[in-house]
Amino acid sequence: MCRFLLPLIATSLVLTLIWPAAAAEPKISFTRQIKPILANRCFVCHGPDRMENAAELRLDLRDEAVPAAIKPGDAEHSEVLVRISSTDPELKMPPVASKKPGLTETEIALIRQWIDQGAEYDAHWSYVPPKLPAIPAVNDAAWPANPIDNFILAKLAARGIAPAPPADRRTLLRRMNFDLIGLPPTMEELNEFSSAAARDPQTAMETVIDRLLASRHFGERMAVYWLDVVRYADTGGYHSDNHRDIAAYRDYVIGAFNANKPFDQFTIEQMAGDLLPGATVEQRIASGYNRLLQTTEEGGAQPKEYTAKYAADRVRNTAAIWLASTMGCCECHSHKFDPFTQTDFYNFAAFFADISEKAVGRQEQTKLPSPEQAAELARIDKDLAAAKAELAAKSPDLTAAREDWEAAAYDDAPKGWPPEVLAALKTSASKRNAKQEDLLEAHFRKTTPLLASARQRVAALEAERAEVDAKIVSTLVSMPVAPRTVRLLPRGNWLDDSGAVAQPGIPAFLASSTVGSDSHQSAARPTRLDLARWIASRDNPLTARVLVNRLWKLLFGRGLSRTLDDFGAQGQLPTHPELLDWLAVDFVEHGWDMKRTFKLMLLSRTYQMSSVPTAEHLTKDPVNDLFSRQHRYRLDAEFVRDNALAVSGLLVPKIGGPSVKPYQPAGYWQYLNFPKREWQNDTGEGLYRRGLYTYWQRTFLHPSLAAFDAPSREECTVERPRSNTPQQALVLLNDPTYVEAARSLAARVLADGKATPERLGLAFRRVLTREPRPDEIAVLSPLLEKHRQEFATDLPAAEKLLAVGASPAPAGVDRAELAAWTSVCRVLLNLHEAVTRN
Repeated sequence: MCRFLLPLIATSLVLTLIWPAAAAEPKISFTRQIKPILANRCFVCHGPDRMENAAELRLDLRDEAVPAAIKPGDAEHSEVLVRISSTDPELKMPPVASKKPGLTETEIALIRQWIDQGAEYDAHWSYVPPKLPAIPAVNDAAWPANPIDNFILAKLAARGIAPAPPADRRTLLRRMNFDLIGLPPTMEELNEFSSAAARDPQTAMETVIDRLLASRHFGERMAVYWLDVVRYADTGGYHSDNHRDIAAYRDYVIGAFNANKPFDQFTIEQMAGDLLPGATVEQRIASGYNRLLQTTEEGGAQPKEYTAKYAADRVRNTAAIWLASTMGCCECHSHKFDPFTQTDFYNFAAFFADISEKAVGRQEQTKLPSPEQAAELARIDKDLAAAKAELAAKSPDLTAAREDWEAAAYDDAPKGWPPEVLAALKTSASKRNAKQEDLLEAHFRKTTPLLASARQRVAALEAERAEVDAKIVSTLVSMPVAPRTVRLLPRGNWLDDSGAVAQPGIPAFLASSTVGSDSHQSAARPTRLDLARWIASRDNPLTARVLVNRLWKLLFGRGLSRTLDDFGAQGQLPTHPELLDWLAVDFVEHGWDMKRTFKLMLLSRTYQMSSVPTAEHLTKDPVNDLFSRQHRYRLDAEFVRDNALAVSGLLVPKIGGPSVKPYQPAGYWQYLNFPKREWQNDTGEGLYRRGLYTYWQRTFLHPSLAAFDAPSREECTVERPRSNTPQQALVLLNDPTYVEAARSLAARVLADGKATPERLGLAFRRVLTREPRPDEIAVLSPLLEKHRQEFATDLPAAEKLLAVGASPAPAGVDRAELAAWTSVCRVLLNLHEAVTRN
């Protein structure tokens, strides 16, 4: 009988060795499974903020949690499990007074299992420097176009989900256009892409991507996002929210994205461009980032209070922009969930203590001539100095002429002379003081014919200089001064000077890792340049991850981690952490090249999938966490308007320059005071520039932009909300911009087409880059006829509609016909499809 049992025993041993995981419990991850529970329920009282540690217990640190509350390998005798499982109100955690819900049975079971497995802690995912992970193997080796697809497909396969099929070429081209330049493609571009794709899909995709990335409009599209992030606005924000000149910074951002400036350099120039050796005009303009915060001009404001506000603003927003860290709460106390301390906050603030600014009052602008303008001014100043020297020169002829001039004027003083000159004239030469002598000499030289040519030359040069000076960019830049003293403010109280003096330093828990602050800070007091170089270094575990997560969001509708501004304990864990790390490392290793990373994402099968979900997708991946398909969403506010202007032919594609003021309701600014102001609509091309250039008044944001969820930009905004409201439909129907766009589109349709079907086809091709379907023609044709009849019998109504907007309606066109087609085009511009990126 043993000879039969031995093979069975051997087989059993082999199976155990081959599949040990079949009998073992899955390993519980502290960072991914336990820490989110503790952070949500426990860290307020037992987390990083030592000032609030109840029972002097911290659960975020293993050395303090063990053995006080956790006995590794013995969950039943661990105080943590006893408390979270208790039904006794006196013992139960979290306590009722905290108003936090108790843990679920599933969560308790997870913590029990983790403790029994040894209660191992690991570092928070975002604070560990990313390493290049292995690219996962997949069963369908033909599907991935690049490593991105391997990571996505591997996770989909593990969940038994098939990726969506490829999007059709029209959808794909419109998607790429909106994603990369924020403008729709033309029908000609679609035909060209379709023909090329029929021959070689990969080459066709690359050709379109390269063209769009090289477009000067790419920088504009990216600037819309970046200006949200850095809180760019044309006004100061606080109190009277007055104007300031900062448009040069916007031009710098557009140019930087178009030039594909490496992101590390882009970062350093903004934070410390003024501190770079031999800083260029462009780099000084970039340093205007530090001046984008809200400032006040209120007469009764306390300078000391606003100095503290400005310091806190810079820490809060810089941390959000580059580190996706919520350091704001550290102004008053150490972070409740993450390892940032109050000391870290004020040390961070000390980096910015060298920026010259007024705590209260109008901020001083700086003129920054280009090299060409500087050379021109130097030439003019040299010529002007020579002309003025000629005007001031003395000679015997001038001396004699002055004596004759005085004698004649003494006997018959001309009318209109200044009283002080007349008084000097009537004073005898022996009794005149120096001031009177200078007055007479100056007045003589202003009037004598002997110096007429010299005066004309001086006047001409001064006018020439003024003309050049008027063209020089005036903006806000960082002007370094001796750093002011920064103190830790107890509870953030700006009146309390008892806190320790803060010295510039990066967060201690990051400096103590491989970051090594010594390699990024000089021997003297560390500067903003040291801070910028650390933020943009490969040693910093956050910056590259933060940036590629946001680039992913721009192309896929959401980040690999949904919380784009919080990579801490309260943020959402990445759905694909290995992919995020792979992208971050690849990004840095290839020179922080944003266009390259975009192209990598665009060429993936994941990007090119359809956004239409299957029944399987809705069941197994309902919110598209696994990217089983593409996302679809309404365009951002600026692009909704840009799209309407583009398809109507009204868009002025000029790049850069001062902000413009398109149509806005009268009286919208009536509550702005100190001084009272009224919005004046621009004329000419200013009405038809891209939304990026619209004047950004923080307290009274342009209502059309606000309706489509544009932010006020008082704080860093890394993701706009997307609402769907009746006001948006009303804007698209009634805002003069969209009515005028519809009329301009209608005029083009009438000019280029003959019969109704042909004209409808033209309109659909311009607005939606496709032909109309029969059912759409069946709906719009009766609508057109209805409006034809109404406007034919009410020409004043037609004229009123056609008068909307500053551009003239074409002459020689039947007014009722143009008004009827305007109504049809308004419908098309209002279609969900017209304002949606699919």
